[in-house]
Amino acid sequence: MTVTDFIRTHYRHFNAATLIEAADAYAAHVEAGGKMFLSMAGAMSTAELGLSLAEMIRQGKVHAICCTGANLEEDLFNLVAHDHYRRIPDWRNLTGQQEKDLERRGLNRVTDTCIPEEEAFRKIEGPIVELWKQAEQNRTPRLPHEFLYELLRNKTLAHEYQIDPSHSWLIAAAEKNLPLFVPGWEDSTLGNFFVAHVICGDLDGYTAVRSGLQYMAALANWYVHTTMGADINDVDELPDDVSDPEARMVELERRVTEADGPTIGFFQIGGGIAGDFPICVVPMIHQDCRRPCPYWSYFCQISDSTTSYGSYSGAIPSEKITWGKLDVNTPKFIIESDATIVAPLVFARVLGW
Repeated sequence: MTVTDFIRTHYRHFNAATLIEAADAYAAHVEAGGKMFLSMAGAMSTAELGLSLAEMIRQGKVHAICCTGANLEEDLFNLVAHDHYRRIPDWRNLTGQQEKDLERRGLNRVTDTCIPEEEAFRKIEGPIVELWKQAEQNRTPRLPHEFLYELLRNKTLAHEYQIDPSHSWLIAAAEKNLPLFVPGWEDSTLGNFFVAHVICGDLDGYTAVRSGLQYMAALANWYVHTTMGADINDVDELPDDVSDPEARMVELERRVTEADGPTIGFFQIGGGIAGDFPICVVPMIHQDCRRPCPYWSYFCQISDSTTSYGSYSGAIPSEKITWGKLDVNTPKFIIESDATIVAPLVFARVLGW
């Protein structure tokens, strides 16, 4: 029995049925020529999601990713330090003193897994600082992920790999030059490194690494170019006489029907900035740039956030219609479960495993 056969046989109701429905709709969207955008929060790289996500990238089932700075770097940490990671079986019952003992041993805990300070963080620090210095000296600032792509493409650390490289989603993304967006990158270990090296005088300032604002601009152009077949500034802006909000939306929707590019779906793992940042690009294009583009054409969120009032991560998908992110007929799913369990099953169905 394949994984797909198993979930079709046993996953018949409630969240389990939603998993099948969302996975089938994902597969149908991509098979019809649509693109899929994936947002990744939490600690999915340390959970080794690359075991299935890397193949999704290689097979063209994921076409762009927005992730936290932690997910960006932790796939690389796992790649070069996997043998030194330590799993904590009884992690729910650690005492404060046991946590302190892990700190003294340089073991940074993520739920049941400890990332080793020396073998992971410090192994990356030297090579990445050199790339930052070069960018600073040459006045060629780049986005955070572009430095990691360069490390991987140059095989600077290839002799240090401790897992099968085919299990690294970041390697798969670098090989395809996958569009990658990392808002709030400074909230990461490498972001901390960067600031520390400026404070200590190893870097002259903050000019080497571009910001989240520039990520949003890159995302807007990628979205419009993918769906409309032109750069955002080459798409005609709405005329000034269309100022009434309702009339503006009617005109935008009329122009969207003329688009001949693929539509883009949104598959969200967790919540937070990884999901909130990119999904806003559509209303920004519509309302602030006054240019047409399709709405996100599929939406699925894997979430363990309880549906609640005043919640972003726990908001129901239909609320996103009012914000101009999704349309009335957009397929919408929420799978309320642990993403480390659900995401590999959805990917298995999409991959035909």
